[in-house]
Amino acid sequence: MMQIEPLGDMGIRIKFGNIISEDIHREIQQFTSQLKDKPINGIIEWVPSYTNVAIYYQPDIISYSDLITELNTLYERTNKVEPFNSTVYEIPVYYGGEAGPDFSFIADSTGVSEEEVIRLHSSQVYLIYMMGFVPGFPYLGGLPNQLAVPRLPHPRPSVLPGSVGIGGNQTGIYPSEVPSGWRIIGRTPVKLFDIEDSPPVLLEAGNYLKFCPIDEAEFHRIKQLADEQKYTVTTYKRMEAR
Repeated sequence: MMQIEPLGDMGIRIKFGNIISEDIHREIQQFTSQLKDKPINGIIEWVPSYTNVAIYYQPDIISYSDLITELNTLYERTNKVEPFNSTVYEIPVYYGGEAGPDFSFIADSTGVSEEEVIRLHSSQVYLIYMMGFVPGFPYLGGLPNQLAVPRLPHPRPSVLPGSVGIGGNQTGIYPSEVPSGWRIIGRTPVKLFDIEDSPPVLLEAGNYLKFCPIDEAEFHRIKQLADEQKYTVTTYKRMEAR
């Protein structure tokens, strides 16, 4: 059952739970899908997170109490919505070397071989819980517990676009050159954010991501194609066998 509370004078926060879980995420995805398909007059935008959805609205168009009534009605319909068949993105990654300055640290601190780090990290199909931090950055769920490591004591001033990192029990990809406190283990040549593309962001919350190890030569081959906008990420439906 969702809980609703005010968020300033032009927003509300809807709580779907207090733990990060795939079930709660699916409930949020179904609810926001209803918001998109059946717009409520006066809502400006909504921002989903791990367990909440923030909704911003125009109080001169719809009152707080009327909005709550509309949202409760929408929520009642949510349970009748069929789950959608999510897309899985296959993202190539060159692990270690100059692309992964913290790769050896992960192996040393977790007590597994470098080959096992790659196998563990690339064996999962990660749920994209939400997008945030910077445009195109995916927050992924499903990192094997063996690979969970502390963040850097002092963040790096910047990491290269496509850097794949681990921070605590999370993993993600930096779509642009930004500061980072996560441990960088590799890099993808794929562009996750390109303002010239339509849409500019490659990934979408509610879908999945699988890392596919590649060598350095393949990294440079794909990067050249991506720079020329000639590379297409391989995708398949979650319910399809692979």
